Amino acid sequence: MNVVIFGNGFGRPRQINLTGRGAAVVGVVLTGVLGSIAFGAGYLYSAQTGSGVSQTEVANLTEELDTQKTQIADTRQQTEDTLDALAIRIGQMNARVIRLDALGRRLTEMADLEDGEFDFDSEPAIGGPEEESYASGSAVVPELMAAMAELDSQLYNREAQLGVLESVLQNQNLSERVYPQGRPVRSGWMSSYFGRRTDPFTGKPANHRGVDFAGKDGDEIIAVADGVVTWSSDRYGFGNLVEINHGNGYSTRYAHNESNLVKVGEEVKKGQTVALMGETGRATGPNLHFEVLKNGQRVNPVTFIRRDAD
Repeated sequence: MNVVIFGNGFGRPRQINLTGRGAAVVGVVLTGVLGSIAFGAGYLYSAQTGSGVSQTEVANLTEELDTQKTQIADTRQQTEDTLDALAIRIGQMNARVIRLDALGRRLTEMADLEDGEFDFDSEPAIGGPEEESYASGSAVVPELMAAMAELDSQLYNREAQLGVLESVLQNQNLSERVYPQGRPVRSGWMSSYFGRRTDPFTGKPANHRGVDFAGKDGDEIIAVADGVVTWSSDRYGFGNLVEINHGNGYSTRYAHNESNLVKVGEEVKKGQTVALMGETGRATGPNLHFEVLKNGQRVNPVTFIRRDAD
């Protein structure tokens, strides 16, 4: 292999004769030099005109990517914490449903309602036409949201049932408070019944429109229901009389009193002492003449007295 070298310093061209191993070494060296020059030129060209991204920009992008990864990890942790809190909330709501069911069953038993009228062991029947539903734009866990919706529905249903049951109990309690029932005296015995009897003053048959309770002077006379006093004074034949209006067409009379303890317009409660027993008016001794009126007509008080015993 002949290599000719030209140069000003040599004066004239020189010729080097390479053979064998020398030629191979020179070839390898020349190839390595030329490859290095080509690689360096390509790198510089790519850095200036190839991707257009400098080292600083690459460092900034790497830092931003690390920040986003941290934010994603924080968001994932917050989501897990939220799901845990929702799961706890579902457990609390479920416990409330159980307590409401137990309360409803006890109230149903206390109200002595028919079986099935308020069934807290099953969902109440509901209905209605299909309406347009609104889709949620947020990403949620379907199973979790379905469980919460189910519990919310159960709470709403139980609340509605308990509301109706409360109204029933209130009406029932109000009815018991204003419905005449029980004995109008704390002591004494029934000495004369409602209906035909022999008049104690004339000895002739007569209609007795109430019942009499014999006792002692000063024995307490009590209201048999809540109401408002409409009479508290003397009345012919009755002596000192207290009359109480209970609403719903009912009123009661308490006669022959030694003294009246309430005034007209006064509100009284069931069991309240309204008078003291005496023998004023047409009476043969200390007693209470007790009457019950329904829509202005006197009815047998025994029915109402015995109702309290039942």
